[in-house]
Amino acid sequence: MSSFRFDLLLILVFAIHFAPGLSDLVISKLDRRIDLTSQIVRMTLTLKVENTGTDPVSEVSLTFPEHQANNLALLVAVSTKGKGKSRGSATNLPIKIKQPNDSPPSLIWYAASLPKELGKGESLNMDVLVVFTHMLRPFPEKITQAESQLFLFQESAHFTSPYNVKVQSLTVKLPSENVESYTKLENTKFSGSEIKYGPYENLPALSYSPVIIHFPSNTPFAVAKELVREIEISHWGNVQVTEHYNLIHGGAQSTGEFSRLDFQARPHLRGASAFRNLIAMLPPRAHSIYYRDAIGNISTSNIYGDSSKTLLEIEPRYPMFGGWKTSFTIGYGLPLQDYLFQLGGTRFLNITFGSPMNDVLVENLTLKVVLPEGSRDISVSVPFPVKQSQETKFSHLDIAGRPTVVVEKINVVPEHNQYFQVHYKFSNLSLLTEPLMLICGFFSLFVACIIYMHADFTISKSSSSYLAKLQWDEVQGTIQQLQDIINRCLLIHDKLEASLRELSRNGDVQACKAVRKSADGLLKDFSKESKPLLAILQSSPQAAHILPKVEELMFNRHRWKQRGPLLFGHRNLLE
Repeated sequence: MSSFRFDLLLILVFAIHFAPGLSDLVISKLDRRIDLTSQIVRMTLTLKVENTGTDPVSEVSLTFPEHQANNLALLVAVSTKGKGKSRGSATNLPIKIKQPNDSPPSLIWYAASLPKELGKGESLNMDVLVVFTHMLRPFPEKITQAESQLFLFQESAHFTSPYNVKVQSLTVKLPSENVESYTKLENTKFSGSEIKYGPYENLPALSYSPVIIHFPSNTPFAVAKELVREIEISHWGNVQVTEHYNLIHGGAQSTGEFSRLDFQARPHLRGASAFRNLIAMLPPRAHSIYYRDAIGNISTSNIYGDSSKTLLEIEPRYPMFGGWKTSFTIGYGLPLQDYLFQLGGTRFLNITFGSPMNDVLVENLTLKVVLPEGSRDISVSVPFPVKQSQETKFSHLDIAGRPTVVVEKINVVPEHNQYFQVHYKFSNLSLLTEPLMLICGFFSLFVACIIYMHADFTISKSSSSYLAKLQWDEVQGTIQQLQDIINRCLLIHDKLEASLRELSRNGDVQACKAVRKSADGLLKDFSKESKPLLAILQSSPQAAHILPKVEELMFNRHRWKQRGPLLFGHRNLLE
């Protein structure tokens, strides 16, 4: 309150000494509306400016007290000529700070450049939108769970214009019809939820008439102390958006004990100042939506959608009272073709800037746009002043990293949620980089496995383990040859059995003798083949545990009537 009075004193001193020679411009009519229905204060001015001097004028000055300028989030001005049906199209006016040398620091000057100089006797209409943050001060600053929030708003019934004003008025819109108190001046009227001051006529430049309004408001005072918004572009068809919030209830501080039972039973009485949920308005084709915090997924969320939008209703783990904090993350995917376009050899991303939650004031916004690896010639186009920088992000299968555009801004309000563009160049051949890396990686892995399986990594050829391995390999080869001999013996045995069946059927003794004679010759040959193999096994210490079984099998191959034991022994050998 003391700084407010000090600013007022300096403005009055400046108005007395310097205002008479400011300009030949005159504001013939000024209508001002202030909206206090949310934590973000919006002021709209409709004014008609006339040039009563002899020299043309190229800019119009707007002035605000320092305590307002420090909380200024957005200042937009448009101009039109004519009125009614003959009114021309609106033209946006560039605005910059232009502080006179003799002006006190408690008064901040902004200059709106006109598209065409305003000549003698000419006039133009201007519409100005001013958005302020942190202009509502809770009073009292601390309340209990059962109390409602009350706020103080300080303003002037006269706009601090650097020009003489013939007629002006002020209308203040409140959240409800309830009001604790307000300053009553001449021509003050309170109707419904609006307080109207004026009209006031023939006001001098920098006229100032302070007013204070004390009113209740339980609208959500959700303030994001920090919001990190990451937009990652994948040329494989997706734009991934991830938003990390550090949120606080910026209203009156909650004091005393909190009763969950009272809040659940009578939330409108025992929790009127708290908010339980927030609504995020996502693009209509958003998919893969999630909402979680440091603990994990938060199930208290709902999604509603139609062809024009997707609404995500999120509810924190606990009701948010004044001063309480929470952190969470929301994420969703968007179709690439809806937001990435190509013009010539340049691609550009066209997407909204701010938070999708209209009830949230963002004090510090960091926006990161992660481009595909290999992007070059990067430029950013934002419709308002921001701080820009670049960094590199490394992700899976990256070599040089992905170029990342970093945009920072303070005091971000819903009016900043406009489209901005990121332009860059990208070669289609770069799309093959990651698939080729995967192919080469798997191919190298398979080659390494093949080499490992077939390579001999023995350090010394004379080591005992190496020699034992060679002996065991020799034993295995010998057993394999013996197994082949046994299999051939079994085939001969099957032929003999078949000849015996033929003998019993047709009595052909000569044919059976011929088969027997042939079988005896083959068996003698097999016996000759097996002797050196058995000698190898008998001389090898690695075959000591298997030699008895092998000898038993070789002995049983001559026993024609014991096929069952022969097969059984053959299976044991294989095992």
